[in-house]
Amino acid sequence: MSFKSKWQKTKWLLKHRNLRRHIPRTVPFNRKNLRMMLSTYPIVYFKPTGGTGGFGIIRIKKITSGYQTKPQTVKSPSPTLGHLHKKLSRFSGRKAYLLQQGISLAKTKGRPFDIRVMVQKTNKGKWISTAMCTKIGKPDKIATNYHQGGRLGYLHQTLVGAGYKIKSILRKEAALKRLGVTVGKRFDSNRRGFRELGLDVALDTEGKLWILEVNTRPAIYPWKHLKGRKLYRRIRTAARQYGRVT
Repeated sequence: MSFKSKWQKTKWLLKHRNLRRHIPRTVPFNRKNLRMMLSTYPIVYFKPTGGTGGFGIIRIKKITSGYQTKPQTVKSPSPTLGHLHKKLSRFSGRKAYLLQQGISLAKTKGRPFDIRVMVQKTNKGKWISTAMCTKIGKPDKIATNYHQGGRLGYLHQTLVGAGYKIKSILRKEAALKRLGVTVGKRFDSNRRGFRELGLDVALDTEGKLWILEVNTRPAIYPWKHLKGRKLYRRIRTAARQYGRVT
């Protein structure tokens, strides 16, 4: 089952007391909210409510001479908030967009990364966090996605590269698994029919976990690129239970 509205999914998560603290500040795009977000956070992301693969995302940064936007790799200045709002409105057209608090991503060997948690439902209706990997971004890109030139990595290796010790890594892994299962149950309580979810989770420089997005039709094929394909096979085995693969 696919459900594209990022805003609706965010509202579901915000109603859960334990999940709320893991959600970056997110609001619909309009001039009032743009002013509020940029007066509160040094970096804000402008995201389509229905986009996938990191496409259509713009990073907005407040600078001395106004504001700086960065869609992919090219930076563009806006001297005033009004100029910025017009630019973003032209870019969005009639499509709905969100503004999201920017998270300062942890880095592994100098490269920013976030974490993908694959959560799947068994034929007995139980949610299980079946696999995790990291998406390691290019230094000049604003998104870590595979489609944006990022590469996949193993969680333990990536966290070692970020300076974490084994005990801390195991605690983070357990927390991510719990987070995935909790989100699965939360989605079930709002709408039936979900059998798989892909959580994009940021680990910030202070060690906190943030849910950036929940994908209801997460891609499986990029997992093939992880050496050994162990996680890919695990995901496919779980997916056979609900008929996504044969």
